[in-house]
Amino acid sequence: MTQQVPSTEPELAGVRNFRDVGGLPTVDGRRVRRGVLFRSGHLAHATEEDAAFLGSLGLRTIFDFRNAADKKLEGPDIELPGVRNVNLPLSDPADGAEFWRMVRDGDLEQLRAVLADGKGVNRMIASYRAIITERTREHSQVLHALAEDSVPALMHCAAGKDRAGLSIAVTLLALGVEQDAIVADYLESNAPHRRYKVRRSSTSASAYSPEVMELLAPLFDARVEYLMAALETIEETWGGVDPYLERGLRLAPETRERLRERLLD
Repeated sequence: MTQQVPSTEPELAGVRNFRDVGGLPTVDGRRVRRGVLFRSGHLAHATEEDAAFLGSLGLRTIFDFRNAADKKLEGPDIELPGVRNVNLPLSDPADGAEFWRMVRDGDLEQLRAVLADGKGVNRMIASYRAIITERTREHSQVLHALAEDSVPALMHCAAGKDRAGLSIAVTLLALGVEQDAIVADYLESNAPHRRYKVRRSSTSASAYSPEVMELLAPLFDARVEYLMAALETIEETWGGVDPYLERGLRLAPETRERLRERLLD
């Protein structure tokens, strides 16, 4: 384990973007309880020290939102004794393995063709919208599990930014957390020590040239416009958070209240 960031939050050696979501305020004056809901990037490269720390959290459930291509690339999560691993693959924000192969291996002209002139940003916005409309079953499963017997829980995808970021945001909406706080937590993924490391197959300087990195930036940034697109989709499709939770995610009022009691102070 390396230096502490900040106070009691560790910067883990092999796990990116880890943090406790506790402390965020709700609109009715409560706060998310510390030590019950965590988020991170994948756990496949966790060191022994990382595993010891994660094992000290008392986790009951790890929700892994990666798909088969992610796990083939990065490997399976480490196993933590007594922790249930639930794999719920969500739509990949960059449209799957072939796209990511191009990101790793493609030359400048290929990257320009698929990412330049706002195409990278538009791809990300479309993927955030699709996760909201097409993955209601998975998000419903997560919320029902959290309301019953699954906390403390950790949610992660590959980078802990998009799929896990949206799943955390949906959970925070169900808890009644203030929107500004949800956005601020989401943007924490941009901190230098949290960011997913860009992988390119070539080690030449041109593979990481300023233009290449600028083209790739929309895929590796957490941007307000992405999360706002997801929130706007909730409004456009269901007419608000409450009907989204009730009709889209089948979250009954009594289940939502159990969720709040488990995760809020």
